Amino acid sequence: MSGTLFEDAPRDLFSFEKRAMSRGFTAIAGVDEAGRGALAGPVVAAAVILSPHGDYTGIDDSKKLSPRQRELCFNRIMSQAVAVGIGYGDAQLVDTVNILQATLQAMIGAVRSLAVVPDFLLIDGISSPNISIPAQTIKKGDSASVSIASASIIAKVTRDRMMVTFGDKYPEYGFPVHKGYGSAAHLNSIAAFGPCPIHRLTFRGVREHVRVVK
Repeated sequence: MSGTLFEDAPRDLFSFEKRAMSRGFTAIAGVDEAGRGALAGPVVAAAVILSPHGDYTGIDDSKKLSPRQRELCFNRIMSQAVAVGIGYGDAQLVDTVNILQATLQAMIGAVRSLAVVPDFLLIDGISSPNISIPAQTIKKGDSASVSIASASIIAKVTRDRMMVTFGDKYPEYGFPVHKGYGSAAHLNSIAAFGPCPIHRLTFRGVREHVRVVK
């Protein structure tokens, strides 16, 4: 893959950015989230504005990369991007407003935390947050746009690091291993110990084990 944003590649991850630039937009932010399907921990969103002259070799959907590849890409993005913003929706917010709304709120937080105000958003998925910036949603956008792919990596690595830290606070659940997703070991831990403060109490696999204090 070429390292230049405006050069074509066999699978052109730059086409959406080039199309937006052809319409006159200059600060295009890719937006994506991580942790939407987890049983514990926050949903984390990232917004990334890339420099048109950076080296983005190897950048792809975070789910297609190994942990080591994600870390390398994370460092490359952080060192070369024009701006990176991160937003969060904790487990309590997820339980209060539902996971979709918590995700959209996290995306708004990520966009608003950018040091450079974007004039166009490329958003992974089919739902767009309520924000007054022109936007395009792209189904499976993390496999179609380098900016969204970059946001997926930033969100994933950021969230994984948080879950490792939560593992120190709640060691009985094994968060550093499964990152809060519904593995058999995690489900067994919830059944044995009940939910902890970062579990999503409205999610199946957790709600069955909420202990009501009478």
